[in-house]
Formats: sequence, C-alpha cells, structure tokens
Amino acid sequence: MSRPTHISIDTAALRANLERVKSCTPKQHVMAVIKANGYGHGAIRVANILESEVDAFAVCCLEEALHLREAGITQQIVLLEGFFHFDELSVIANQDLQVVIHTSTQLEHLIKTQKTQKTQLKKPINVWLKVDTGMHRLGFAPNEIEPFYKFLKQCPQVATIRLMSHLSCADNRQDTTTEQQARIFTALARHLNLEASLANSAGILGWPQTYADWVRPGIMLYGVSPFTESVAKEEGLKPVMQLQSALISVKRHRKGETIGYGATWRCPQSMPVGVIAGGYADGYPRHAPSGTPVLVNGKRVPLVGRVSMDMISVDLRSQPNARIGDPVVLWGRRLPIEEIATLAGTIAYELLCNVSNRVKIS
Repeated sequence: MSRPTHISIDTAALRANLERVKSCTPKQHVMAVIKANGYGHGAIRVANILESEVDAFAVCCLEEALHLREAGITQQIVLLEGFFHFDELSVIANQDLQVVIHTSTQLEHLIKTQKTQKTQLKKPINVWLKVDTGMHRLGFAPNEIEPFYKFLKQCPQVATIRLMSHLSCADNRQDTTTEQQARIFTALARHLNLEASLANSAGILGWPQTYADWVRPGIMLYGVSPFTESVAKEEGLKPVMQLQSALISVKRHRKGETIGYGATWRCPQSMPVGVIAGGYADGYPRHAPSGTPVLVNGKRVPLVGRVSMDMISVDLRSQPNARIGDPVVLWGRRLPIEEIATLAGTIAYELLCNVSNRVKIS
C-alpha cells in the first residue's frame, strides 16, 4: 500500500472560481495566472481545464511557457518577468509568446534584434510595457513610459503594445495605496490610448477602479481569499486543492509524557495521540503551532508538538474511537488553508506552492 498523503483537485471548483471572476468583470479580458505550476495545482492540468474559457495565461518565465506549449496549450501566454537573455527572443517569437518589458536592458536587446539579418525575429512579438505605480519592484516610472512607448511603436520587432502594472496593497481593503495606484495607471493608459491590465485577484474582488481592459486572477482561481481578513467562502470562492492523509499510528500516552522533537508538548492527562503521514517535506508548514486544527474523520482535532519532516501528531481526546487508516484533511473544503497559513505565520500562496513532488495528485 502506498503512503496515504495526497492532494485532490476539484475541477468543478476551479471552473466556479473562474465564473466568480467573470461575474465581477464581465466586460474585461481574463488573463489566468498559472505560474509556479499553477500555484501547486499543476499548470498543464489547470490550462487544459480553462484554455477555452480565458483570453490568455500568465506565467513567470520562458521555461514555464515552453512547458505549456510542449503539452499542446495554444492559448496566448504572457511572460510576467519578460525575458532575461537576448537569445530568448527568437524562441519567444517562434512560440508566439508575449513579454512584459520592465527594464531598459530588455529594450536594448530588442534593438539588437534589428541590426542584422541573422538576429532579426521571424515575426514581431506582443509586449506589455510595465509601469511602476507604487509597488517599486519592476517597471518604469510613470514619467518614463511615454518615451519608451514611442520607441516601441517604431520598433519593427514589436507588434501590439499594452500597459501593465501591479498592485502592492490591494489585499488590505482599508489601505488607500490602491486608489492612488489606480489613478496614476488609469490616467496614463488613457493618455496613451492603450489596452491595460492592473487588477489582480484582490483588485477583482475589492477594487472596481482597477479593472481596466484585462484582469489577472491568480490566487482566487484556486479558491483562496486574496484578503488578509477573510477566507474563500466569504468571498464566494471554492477551495480547489485538498491536502489529505490518514492516521498511521494511534497510541495512548500517560499524563506528563512529551510528544515529538524537543519535547515541546506534554500530555495534560492520559490520552490518545495520533500520528499522521504528512510533514514539512510534503509542504505542511513546519512552524504550525500546537493547536493548529486538523480534520480526523471530518472533525477538528489539534496538532500537538512540532511538525516533523514526514509526520505530525494530533490530540485525539475528542476522537476516542479513531483508528489507524482513518482519513485526515490537513487543509481543504472544510478546513480553510487561510486559517492554517495564519496560524503558521505565512500566507496560503506559500503553502500551495510548497506542496512537494512526492505528494500524489488525484
């Protein structure tokens, strides 16, 4: 019998979350973000499900895009970090990929492709010009955009030009930074008369002024709230991933005995303790504290002691009839991943992306 730790993917929930996107932004084009292996859900799996329902996919880099092309995905694909080396441009053109331009070095590489017949691209590429409206990560300052746009317009290696920026604080509905970014971005897009994209998942659900022409749903597609104060259900979303396992040991320990590495948790009375196949090598957060909820037979029980590489222990006093083999949910439909992430001092994005390759997908 194989190890019981696995994840299940709810494809109906994925489709329902996309419908939630479209209900908020019925007039906008949808660029589904499937970078980082579809936030741990399998980029090819997600792309195959959504390809006919969205207008483009977004990934981090060329390698992720080629993975999709090799799997037969023909939809438009945007490289959110653009390209890193001059040699990538010919592949990008041949594979009909779109790139985000965020640095003058990338512009210099485009110039280089025009100089000789040998380096000219077989066809022009579509680009997204990145403007830094306040994230202060990638992109040109707003006052730099117009001259760079005019340069790209004259570049024979460039086809369509669109505008893009990124929201820095949209996950906090009380922060006014998003309103400031939206004003800067909207004014610039109107001045240049360009199609534009600003809204991420938090923008879609909380900030209508960020919608523009294209929206970029990421975390909400996978059924996770993008906000700091809510969980998926409260935002009309359905969790797509469920991390599951089973009890592999049930023992009765005496009062005062300690559980796990470092002897950090002590039994307050004689009690049953279960061991679950699942630890930080599977993607469960190592810093989840004692008391973090786990579902055993559909009912909450608290984690006790430190998370190990391959196992966690749980207090079974509320489940005295639990037995080896009983099903366990570490996060999923009835146990919000946002709750687990908060208790572990991290975010749901990290938990999803950290699910390891050894965890089977069903």
